[in-house]
Amino acid sequence: MGSVVPGYSPGFKKPPETLRLKRKRSWKSVAASISAESPAATAQQDATLSPRPYPGSRRRNPFSSMENTPRPPPAPRPAHSPVGKAAGAEWLVSGSDARRSPSRQLVNGLQEDRSVWKEEFSETTAVGSFINDPHLAPPSTDVSSSPSYEFPVDWSIKTRLLFTSSQNFAWADHLKAQEESQGYIQHCRAAVINLPQSIPEPKLSTELRCAFQQSLVYWLHPFLPWLQLFPRIGADRKMAGKNNMWSCDDALQQILMREWSLSFTSLYNLLRAKLCPYFYVCTYQFTVLFRAAGFAGSDTITALISPTTRGLREAMKSEGIEFYLPFQEVRKRTCNVVASHLETGLPDHYETTDKNVENKEGQGMSGGGDNDDDDDDGFSWLEEMGVQDKIKKPETISIKLSKERNEIKMDHKPQSVVLVKGSNTFTLLNFLINCKSLVASVGPQAGIPPTLLSPVCFRGATMQTLKARTINARTQISTHYKDIFTLEITGPVMPHSLHSLSMVLKSAQKGSFSAVCYTNEPTAVFNIDISNGQNIKEESIRKDLCNYGLHPNTLDQLRLYSTLGKSSIKHLEMNDYFYTWKS
Repeated sequence: MGSVVPGYSPGFKKPPETLRLKRKRSWKSVAASISAESPAATAQQDATLSPRPYPGSRRRNPFSSMENTPRPPPAPRPAHSPVGKAAGAEWLVSGSDARRSPSRQLVNGLQEDRSVWKEEFSETTAVGSFINDPHLAPPSTDVSSSPSYEFPVDWSIKTRLLFTSSQNFAWADHLKAQEESQGYIQHCRAAVINLPQSIPEPKLSTELRCAFQQSLVYWLHPFLPWLQLFPRIGADRKMAGKNNMWSCDDALQQILMREWSLSFTSLYNLLRAKLCPYFYVCTYQFTVLFRAAGFAGSDTITALISPTTRGLREAMKSEGIEFYLPFQEVRKRTCNVVASHLETGLPDHYETTDKNVENKEGQGMSGGGDNDDDDDDGFSWLEEMGVQDKIKKPETISIKLSKERNEIKMDHKPQSVVLVKGSNTFTLLNFLINCKSLVASVGPQAGIPPTLLSPVCFRGATMQTLKARTINARTQISTHYKDIFTLEITGPVMPHSLHSLSMVLKSAQKGSFSAVCYTNEPTAVFNIDISNGQNIKEESIRKDLCNYGLHPNTLDQLRLYSTLGKSSIKHLEMNDYFYTWKS
C-alpha cells in the first residue's frame, strides 16, 4: 500500500449516509405538507416536486426549463395522423430509438417567397402503429382506389420505398457475387425475365435474386462519390461543407459542362431514336422530364418542366420555344364547359343576366364596351390636345399589372408546370445547354452540372444501384407479438423501378405486400394528363417496345394515361395479387 495523501478522504466519492437520510426526511416533510392541501394542488405539485413519480422512472431535471414547470402531457394523436402502413421500422430494430425528425422541406434555390414542398410522410414512423391502432391512417385527403390488376403510372421520382410483408425478405439479403453480376448483365442486355406467380422457396431461387438486382440498376451523370446529386432542389444544406474544388476554377467548370452537354445530347438522341423511354434533368431550380413518343397519351416527344418562374418562361419565349401551361388549359376548358351549361341549361331571364355579366366582365378585362364612353368623356381633353394616342388609359395599365401579378403568383408552385411538345423539345435542349443560369454560380452547388437520370445507358453515364436493406421487427397485437418484415429501398426510384420491384415482390411475397412511397414533391406534378383527349396509334407504338430495354409489362404500364393529376402514389398495397393505392 502506498502512503496516504493528507486531507484525502474516500468518503467524498459518494454522499455519506447521513446526507442521504437527511434528503429522505426532507422529501417526507414536503409530501406531508402537500397532502394537507387540495387534491388538485397535490396532483400538480407532485408532478413538480416528486423525485420519482413512479418506480423505475428518472427524476425530472430541474434545469430543463426556466420556470421549473412540468412538461404538459402529449396531445392524443388525431385520427387523420399522416402515418401510413409499414412506415419506418427504425425504433423497433435492435432496441434502437428512432429519430423523429420533422418532415423535410425541399426549398427552391432562387425562390423569393420561400414556398416549400412538403412530404406527406415523416422519415421515421413506427412499423406496428398502424396495426395496433386502426385510426392511424393516411390523411383524409388521400384518394383511395378499388382493387385492380395494375396500379396507375406514377411519373414522380421516389426517394424512398418501404415494403412490408408477413413473408420474410431474407431472399434479398447478401446476394452472391455471381448473382449480382448476372443481374448487371441482364440489365445491360435488356433480358426479359418472367418469374412465376409464386415462388415456394425465394431464398433458394437464383433467378429471383438476379431479377431483383436487375431492377435496382439506374444510370447517372455526373457521378461525384462525395456528393449526393439527387435531389438537387433544396440540397444546399446537405452539400454544405463538402469539398467543391471547381467552384473557383473556370476552366474545370467548362470541362464539366462540355462533358455534360455531350451526355445530355446523347440521351436526347436515344429518346428520338426510340431507344430510351424517358429521362430526367434535375437542376438546382427545376426538374425536366423528357418522354418519348407514345407515352402519357402523346404521339410526339414531350418535356415537362416544374417548377418554373416568369423569368424562365419569358426566356423560353424569347428563344422561340412554344409551350403550354397544362393547368391553365384545364382551367380554360372547365370555364368553357360551365359557360356552355349556363347558356343551354338555364331559363331565358337567367341566360340574359349571365350574358350581361359575362359581357361586363369581358369588357372590364379588355378595356372596351359601354364603359369606354364614360372614360372617353373623362379623357376628351386629350383629344383636344392631340395626344390621346400617346397616353395609356389607367385601365390598360392596371390590367397589365394584374396579369403580371397572376403570373408571378404561380411561380415555384405546381401550377407553373410547363409542357413542350414535338420539335420544340430540340429547341429546349439547345436552350438548356446554353442557359447560363442552369448551374448555380454561388453556394454549395456552384459549378455542378444538372443531374441526368435514365433507365438505360448513355454516353458518359455511370451505372448505379438503389440501396436495399432488410429490417426485421416485432409489433404487439393484443397479448402477443407478431413478426413484421420490411425491405427499404433508397435512392432516386424512377417509374420503371417501382413497377419492376412490384413484379419481383409479387412473386417472392406470394402476392401480398404493402409499400409506403416517399415522393420528391417537385416531381409529383409530372402526373398531370397531357393527352388532351387525342388517340395515338397502338400498332406503330408496339413495334418499338422491344427497343426500350425494359420489361414489356413495365412499358405497358408506362404507356397508360396519367390519372393522378398533380398528386402521386403515397401508399401501394397488394392483396391476393390485386393492387390498391392511395395518393
